[in-house]
Amino acid sequence: MITHEEIEAIVGGYHGDAFRILGPHSTSAGRSKAWEVRAFLPQAEAAEMVTGGGVTPMTKQHWQGFFTAALKGAPKPYRLRLKLWNGDTIEVDDPYRFAPLVTDFDLHLHAEGTNYESYRSLGSHLAEFEGAAGVRFAVWAPNAVVVSLVGEFNDWDTRRHPMRMRSSGVWEIFIPGIGAGATYKYFVRSRFRGYQQLKADPYAFACEVPPKTASVVADLDTYQWSDFEWMEQRSRREWLKEPVSIYEVHLESWMRDPNGHSLSYRELADTLVEYVKRMGYTHIELLPIMEYPFSGSWGYQVIGHFAPTSRFGAPHDFMHFVDRCHQAGIGVIVDWVPAHFPKDAHGLAYFDGTALYEHEDPRKGEQRDWGTLIFNYGRNEVREFLISNGLFWLKKYHIDGLRVDAVASMLYLDYSRKPGEWTPNEFGGNENLEAIEFLKRFNELAHQVPGAVTIAEESTAFAGVSRPVYLNGLGFTMKWNMGWMHDMLDYFALEPIFRKFHHQNITFSLLYAFTENFVLPISHDEVVHGKGSLLAKMPGDEWQRFASARAFLAYMYGHPGKKLLFMGQELGQYEEWNPAAQVRWELVEFACHRGLQTLVRELNRLYRENRALHQVDFHHAGFEWIDFRDVEHSIVSFIRRAEDPSDFLVFACNFTPVPRHRYRIGVPEAGFYEEVLNTDAEIFGGGNVGNGGMVSTDSVVKHGRPQSISITLPPMAVVAFRVRQ
Repeated sequence: MITHEEIEAIVGGYHGDAFRILGPHSTSAGRSKAWEVRAFLPQAEAAEMVTGGGVTPMTKQHWQGFFTAALKGAPKPYRLRLKLWNGDTIEVDDPYRFAPLVTDFDLHLHAEGTNYESYRSLGSHLAEFEGAAGVRFAVWAPNAVVVSLVGEFNDWDTRRHPMRMRSSGVWEIFIPGIGAGATYKYFVRSRFRGYQQLKADPYAFACEVPPKTASVVADLDTYQWSDFEWMEQRSRREWLKEPVSIYEVHLESWMRDPNGHSLSYRELADTLVEYVKRMGYTHIELLPIMEYPFSGSWGYQVIGHFAPTSRFGAPHDFMHFVDRCHQAGIGVIVDWVPAHFPKDAHGLAYFDGTALYEHEDPRKGEQRDWGTLIFNYGRNEVREFLISNGLFWLKKYHIDGLRVDAVASMLYLDYSRKPGEWTPNEFGGNENLEAIEFLKRFNELAHQVPGAVTIAEESTAFAGVSRPVYLNGLGFTMKWNMGWMHDMLDYFALEPIFRKFHHQNITFSLLYAFTENFVLPISHDEVVHGKGSLLAKMPGDEWQRFASARAFLAYMYGHPGKKLLFMGQELGQYEEWNPAAQVRWELVEFACHRGLQTLVRELNRLYRENRALHQVDFHHAGFEWIDFRDVEHSIVSFIRRAEDPSDFLVFACNFTPVPRHRYRIGVPEAGFYEEVLNTDAEIFGGGNVGNGGMVSTDSVVKHGRPQSISITLPPMAVVAFRVRQ
């Protein structure tokens, strides 16, 4: 029998084992058949228990709505008929008559940290149990004394649906009668310091549109994908040998409607996909689309790790966007943020009154520069949460790759910290050994998804970032080449007359170009916060600035490594990126901007169609200097080769505004060389200085080669030649 104190705990919302009190329970020992059904129904004035055999009135044992019904035998499946205080009568299933739904095996794997599809067990899921359709909920909160489910279905009453405590610190409940679209949160009462807080579901598949913060029940399994051909081909592709030209996009500010609103996922499936296809990019990379409360974070402060942001539509809408990308032959890469998370009260921070997902010690658990908290990679359940999350996007949303943000901050315990603000590892070093092991395991599992890639944003000289784990690497497919990016931007920011004193900025990257599988990025971080747009970084008058931008991009496409360009740079925006406005699309009305856009489209075409530009990006066999010593004229020339060495392109780059006539460079073989690229062409906004489309070799020794060509190098331009077969 229950005590008065236990009833008070139930109606007060602080009983830690509500399933021991509520629902059907035997009230006698031995072979007695006496049973009692108990329910806490504060919304009801009166209640009855309804079974196939009739109706049993329930007695109110507490004025706040604690009801009981005495039975002579074990209860059959029943429902509760409630007379509400407003006079309405409804019938509902009793959540406390159902057995647990999360299996003991799943709970064991969760504690072990090896349930890498934990999103199938935790969170909210549509279910049917014992003839009742509803939603099962499960959340990890081991230091809570009670966790209650709240939502519109129970008037956000934190007392009405306390959950069942299972092993491994997991709480669960099945709520019949609700379905997709239901909003909810967990009300967590901690064992410590009187902490209590409404929390969003860490595993929720959908969230309310910010600034609202509730989680939303969503059914992901009913979407019908139409990208079978892409997915089947993807599994066989060797991306390291394929053209990878990435268009980096911030969805909120790429394009807006006439009213200034961001486009929806379905609108983007038409406009963005068509534009990227027309421009010749192979991939779209999205700044984080996991739900984030603060737009000013651009998505890098994630709250809903398993939910695409509702700003642009529902989960099925985002699936439609990815589907349309794949049908158009465009891959989708998503920025993923396992390095840190925000301190918002409804998020992961201090989840059950303790540092559950983060470290208790701020020297390990806080990233002060960003005002965020750092995941505790040494905790089994946290590693499982993050790995499951990465795999979730690859599997459930058919995402082709994850670009992992801020990897350097994960690798080093002293990242952006002064002496005394960090603690060394067990060996006295500054490496975060737990984070390193987490990244290795994540990459091992991510690469088991057919055709999936992982890309690291890593800015240090940490060795082996894009080497396999079995070779003691971190296991990423590729890594951003931040050094190349900064050297190039510093070089092109110089007045051309001074570039000869910084020639090493152009050549240095080839000393380490093949130590990692590099992506060459001109990312969002380089065109915001006062850094200026790509065009604004270029010196001189308008002609020189556009010519420098064209030469920069052409050298980028000739240089070994995959390519990434942030939105708006292809137009030559004068202003830096403004996350609160759209790209300056009106600029294409002007010839110089339209010419730069045309050049980017042509570079993508040239890059895709010539194996020499993408097939051997990560081995010295794919690149060969012709001449890097012409420092005085700021000229370099080189060869790019495919796996077949006879398939090659010759590049010559003039980084000053002075044309060079009869400039001779050595070439690999005799023949006619077709000019396949000239960034000074009129169609790109240049002056049309060039070589008439073709040059022929002479038997003149140059640069150690028996054959050479005499060419005209346009001012501030890049030209490329292909031998005519």
